[in-house]
Amino acid sequence: MTPLLALVDCNNFYVSCERLFRPDLWNRPVAVLSNNDGCIVSRSQEVKDLGIKTGTPVYQIQVLINKHNIQLFSSNYALYADMSSRVMSLLEEFAPSIEVYSIDEAFLDLTGACQEDPAVYGQRLRATVQRSTGIPVCVGMGPTKTLAKLANFAAKRWSRTGGVLDLSDPARREKLMRIVPVSEVWGIGSRTAGRLNQMGIVTVRDLACQQAERIQARFNIIVARIVLELNGIPCLALEEIAPDRQQIICSRSFSRRLTEYRELSEALAEFCSRAAEKLRSQHSVAGHISVFIRTNPFNPAEPQYQRSAGMMLPSATQDTRMIVSEAHRLLKAIFRTGYRYHKCGIQLSHIQPASVSEQRDLFDFTPRGKADSRALMDMMDRINRRFPKGIAVAATGFDKSWQSKVERLSGRYTTDWRELVRVK
Repeated sequence: MTPLLALVDCNNFYVSCERLFRPDLWNRPVAVLSNNDGCIVSRSQEVKDLGIKTGTPVYQIQVLINKHNIQLFSSNYALYADMSSRVMSLLEEFAPSIEVYSIDEAFLDLTGACQEDPAVYGQRLRATVQRSTGIPVCVGMGPTKTLAKLANFAAKRWSRTGGVLDLSDPARREKLMRIVPVSEVWGIGSRTAGRLNQMGIVTVRDLACQQAERIQARFNIIVARIVLELNGIPCLALEEIAPDRQQIICSRSFSRRLTEYRELSEALAEFCSRAAEKLRSQHSVAGHISVFIRTNPFNPAEPQYQRSAGMMLPSATQDTRMIVSEAHRLLKAIFRTGYRYHKCGIQLSHIQPASVSEQRDLFDFTPRGKADSRALMDMMDRINRRFPKGIAVAATGFDKSWQSKVERLSGRYTTDWRELVRVK
C-alpha cells in the first residue's frame, strides 16, 4: 500500500488565536510579540505584506506600527496551548496515527485511512478544524514527511491550491520542485543551502536528482535521507510518542537591566525551578548544569559582558533545591559588578531516565535520600498544578520586578473562569 502522510499546519497560529476572540481584527494587521514585548514572533498576512520579518525588534518598526495601526499582543501562552490541544484532538479523529510536531503542526499517517480523493479528504479536514475551533489550517500530503512538508509550503504560498495540496503524483511533484528553492526544503538550513548552491543545486528538483551516496559523502546522512524522501522513499517514521528532551533550557530577557547579584540570583532560581519541573514531567534526571549571563548586545553604548559556566552534578538529580544550589555557585563564579545584565538562563544536560541506576562514588558515605526527594518534588508539582505558583524555591528572595513585560496581554478566554467572554 502506497504511504500517504499529511502535515497539518495552523496559519499564523498565535495571531489566529488572538483573532478568534476579537473578530474585529480580521483583515487588519495583527502581530504577536516575544517575551518582554521585544520582537515580532507571529504576523498576520497584512503585516507580512508590509515587509515586516519575524524577529524584528518593535522599536525598529514603530513608524510602520503607527502608520498602519498594527495591533500588537503580548504572547498569551495559556490561550495558545489550549487552542493547540483542541486542534490536535480534532486531528486524531482523521488518522489512526498522529505525531504532534510542534504547538501548531502535526503529521498524520493517512495510509489506508483515506478512501476518497486525498485532496477532498484534506479539504474536509481543513473545514472541520475551521468550523470547530476557528483556527485556519493548510494541509500538505505526500508519500514521505519531507514531501508532505513541501506540499504544505506550497499550499500556504499559493492560494489557488485552496489550502490543500497532494504530491503523491510524481508529475505534479516534479513541476513544483522545479520552481521551489532548495532552501525551502525541510531540514536544509541556510548554510547547507549555500553550499548546495555552490555545487549548482539551486531548486528542490536539483537536489532530488542527486545520488544519495554522493550527498552523504559531501554533507551527512541527514541530507542524504532528505534526497531519498524527495524521491518518495520514506526514511523518517512517525513519532507518535514524543522523545524525551536531551537538553532543557530556560532563560528570559529582563524587563529592566539588573545590576545586583541578588536580583540575578532570584531570576535564576525561578528559571531553575521551571527547568526542574520540565525534567520531572518526563521522569528524567540531569547530570550536568550550565548557567549563562549577558548584557544587551544591541546596545553598544554600554559595557559588554557575557560569561557561562558549567559543572557535572555530584549525582544526577531532578531536585529543584539541588539544581538551584549548584546554579547559585556557578553564578557567583561568573558574576561581575559594573554591568547592566539583560538576560540569564540555565541549561540542563546529560539527561537520562530517573529509573536508571547510577554509579555511586566509592568514598561517598552521605545518604542521598532520593526517594524522599522525589516524593517531596512530586508533592510540590501537584500543589503548583492545583494552585499555580503556590510554591516557589528562591535563592535569596521573591522580588519579581525583573519579570518580562506583558503590557498587551489578551484574556485567557478558555482557561480562566474569570476571563470568559461575555455576550451582551
